[in-house]
Amino acid sequence: MSTAARSERASGRLSPRTIVLYAIGSLGTGGYATLPGLVLTYFLTDNLGVAALAAGVIVTAAKIWDVLIDPLIGAASDRQLARTGSRRGFMVTGALTLPLFFALTFAVPPSWGPVAGAISVLLAFLATATAFSMFQVPYVALPAELTRGYDERTRLLGWRVVVLTAAILLFGAGGPALRKAGADPVAGYLLMGIVSGVLIGIGMLVASRTAKVATRRAADPAAPPVISSTWRDQYMSGFRTLGRSQPFRALLGTFVLQALATGTMLAGAQYVATWVLRSEDAVTFVFVALVGPALLATPGWTLIAGRVGKERAFAIASLIFTFAAASLIIAVWLPGNWMYASIAVAGIAYAGLQSLPMAMLPDVISHDERVSGPGQAGTFTGIWTAGETVGFALGATSVALTLAATGYISTVAGATVEQPSAAVTGIVLSFSILPAVLMVASMLVLRRYRLRRADIDAEPAVP
Repeated sequence: MSTAARSERASGRLSPRTIVLYAIGSLGTGGYATLPGLVLTYFLTDNLGVAALAAGVIVTAAKIWDVLIDPLIGAASDRQLARTGSRRGFMVTGALTLPLFFALTFAVPPSWGPVAGAISVLLAFLATATAFSMFQVPYVALPAELTRGYDERTRLLGWRVVVLTAAILLFGAGGPALRKAGADPVAGYLLMGIVSGVLIGIGMLVASRTAKVATRRAADPAAPPVISSTWRDQYMSGFRTLGRSQPFRALLGTFVLQALATGTMLAGAQYVATWVLRSEDAVTFVFVALVGPALLATPGWTLIAGRVGKERAFAIASLIFTFAAASLIIAVWLPGNWMYASIAVAGIAYAGLQSLPMAMLPDVISHDERVSGPGQAGTFTGIWTAGETVGFALGATSVALTLAATGYISTVAGATVEQPSAAVTGIVLSFSILPAVLMVASMLVLRRYRLRRADIDAEPAVP
């Protein structure tokens, strides 16, 4: 163990280096979460001529694949931790392979036709999702192994979300800008895929160094053997985790519903820019309005959580987001620049919705360790990542279904159409009322979360 690691363990306070290395990983997670959700459905419907319903099926199928593999990756990561003392191998593999697959996702030209184009995008995106899961699942497991401190976890995840929101702003605004920088839409999407994939991979690779710091708990001789290697046992371990941990069920249910709400808004942003604000480029301003306030608000949510507790701060953020999203329904009758103000308020709340549940997850994991023993953080985060994936996937699917139901007209690159008024109304509804209703449902589930600061601070310190 290094001198820095020994000092960190003795003081109970994470070093700035550990926090910085871990936070940089959100450059990758922010980019991967933002660009496909923002432009992939639009890329399929308005560049390759794929029908809206088929585009939704493609995005959903790729996410279903995530749900299937995340628990397996989580269990395999636990085995790797028990065998080698680190989760780093999976993280590095994901970081090195994702850039290629991400670029290939946006490398399909319209000349291939809608069917061949849709199949090619699906296969490339499946490979991208696999590479990302190999990084993301162990990455989310690390905070529970880096520190046991209730407030220290909030601090660690708070800085991670600062980088995450900056990454969302970078990729949400820069991705469309790169798309426009190409000589034509085909070259633009390819340029966006290459540059973004490389940046995502670099962020993931840097964060993988944090896994070495986490080895101090992996070396615990009291740690029990990890799960069997058969895929059936790995899935059953995930179900057992859900069955025995009530706090995990409550937190996961809340997070999945909120991922669905924010995923719906994310998938609808480009359509709102193009057909409600009447400018394809307005998606950049939508992202600035959403992420700019979030970037500034994250430290504030950390302070609020320190005063009232993470779960209460989380509920406050959820309530603010609900009202901000619901107010956007007015755009059905009165679209305009005023929408940016409501989006900015949602951005302030969004910072809390990102940092607080991620800071609560390590508390849930360490609470479970008192009953089941250490070494199963990967199983928790495999289920968690699968749930998050389901939420964001169904968000994109709900937008696609709304578009299909309201008569949205798909086009190929360079073609111009006028959307029916019903389709424009559907776009606004999927950006306002639907996320608000989902957020209300999530708050009802959050009421069942019972862990408090005293429960975590009462846990025995690491010997």
